[in-house]
Amino acid sequence: MNLFVDLGAHAAFIVAAYGMAVLIVIALTGWVALDYRAQKRRLAKLEADGVTRRSGRTSDTTEKTT
Repeated sequence: MNLFVDLGAHAAFIVAAYGMAVLIVIALTGWVALDYRAQKRRLAKLEADGVTRRSGRTSDTTEKTT
């Protein structure tokens, strides 16, 4: 089994395209990982400051507007 395929005259373009695609996927994965960590820190800070989600309230603690 030959691991190297003859790509013909357009070999440079094909290899460059695959290389760019790999770099973009790696960059996007890193960006998502860093953003996830930042959002976790922001959420922890909000929770430490006492900010709660509205969806966490029960019906008896909500104010009635009528």
